[in-house]
Amino acid sequence: MERTPITETKNLIGKEVNLAGWVHVRRDHGKIIFIDLRDRSGLAQVVFGPWTKDLYETANQLRSEWVIRVRGTVKERPEKMINAEIETGRVEIEPLELEILNKSETPPLPLDTDGADIDEESRLKYRYLDLRRPRLQKNLRLRSEFIDRVRQFLFKKGFLEVETPILSAPTPEGSRDFVVPSRLNPGKFFALPQSPQQYKQLLMVAGLEKYFQVARCFRDEDLRADRGFEHSQIDMEVSFIDQEEFMKLDEEMITVVVEGMGYKIKQKPFPVFTYKEAIEKFGADKFDLRTEEDKNNGVLAYAWVKDFPFFEKSDDGEWTFTHNPFSHAKPEHVDWLLSGEHVDEILTTQYDLVCNGFEVGGGSIRAHKPEMLKAVFKIMGYGDKEIDAQFGHMLEAFKYGAPPHGGIAHGIERNIMTLAGENYLREVQAFPQTSSGRTSVMDAPNELDKKQLKELHLKIEK
Repeated sequence: MERTPITETKNLIGKEVNLAGWVHVRRDHGKIIFIDLRDRSGLAQVVFGPWTKDLYETANQLRSEWVIRVRGTVKERPEKMINAEIETGRVEIEPLELEILNKSETPPLPLDTDGADIDEESRLKYRYLDLRRPRLQKNLRLRSEFIDRVRQFLFKKGFLEVETPILSAPTPEGSRDFVVPSRLNPGKFFALPQSPQQYKQLLMVAGLEKYFQVARCFRDEDLRADRGFEHSQIDMEVSFIDQEEFMKLDEEMITVVVEGMGYKIKQKPFPVFTYKEAIEKFGADKFDLRTEEDKNNGVLAYAWVKDFPFFEKSDDGEWTFTHNPFSHAKPEHVDWLLSGEHVDEILTTQYDLVCNGFEVGGGSIRAHKPEMLKAVFKIMGYGDKEIDAQFGHMLEAFKYGAPPHGGIAHGIERNIMTLAGENYLREVQAFPQTSSGRTSVMDAPNELDKKQLKELHLKIEK
């Protein structure tokens, strides 16, 4: 008999169903035992009593988190017994068969709360148990739906989903790279991508015109509530498009996706602020436009920020980029960029999307001519040999008819945090790192044995 998802029982009164899941709660009322059975879809109440004969004795053994299968008949609950707090609250299951599929030890942490009051180390050590919480399962379903709706929107717009390499070369994205030693090339290393920035631009040179992927990205940076060593992003790039056109396309995508998921957007079209206006009005380029009433009603307040300074002074007094070096200067500032003049006044075509106080997306129109990209690195103090060694492949590619293009990356975790009303990135990832930078469940980072170190031509100095 085919298994029935628990939530479907509300529409199957009088029918026989086959359910399987975990014992959420067991309540013994003397001669009657109530079991709340839980699967991914929800809860159902199963009632055992003297009329269930030998099943009653088996039910008496059950404990929380045991895995069971129940075949039974869906009955309508008496009016006074209806539970309006759950989706199946108008029905209950009269069991015909009960099978214990697996027993469970007492869990090392309570699973009948939302988990917010439990310390992070315990939750992530036993993440496979922590994820049984309805709140976290809801967040992961939300994440899955968000990605699916984005995909469907982009496919309808003619985008092609393309994967780019994980093992790559270092790239100046503003953070430290995670590096991977090469066994076949002693003393040399791959870098894990901070973003697919260069590859997606090369795909535009290749003539794909509309690209996207759900990209895994890695950054060895200091951790905080909304930032981890690894994250996922909706990565997009489009050829033959300007800033206004791309922002319009992206705004349409976000609107279609989040409204399709049942959310309300505060203002459409999204308000647009220059970086200067944002700093003067809000004191930051990430801000929250919601009122208290908006917050209570789960409203999403999106806004664009554009016209960012291209360069800023680093701690050592040298010029560095504010977002990434592959952006196009505003058309009226291209001559300044090429000549290296008025560096502090050059604005870029960068655009950031903010929502409810978080930056949920960032992109720009890109440099597509070799002289412009080279000028950026010249301003940053790179010599010709250094530019050629690190970016010669990009400069070479741009010589062969690179089209104008631009794109954006939407951090999936930050977007889901805003939708779910969560404050921590770990609440919307299945297996996040701890705040000390260790993995969930598994013990990593860890030491390599001597054989592995030898194969990789590595020596550890303490």
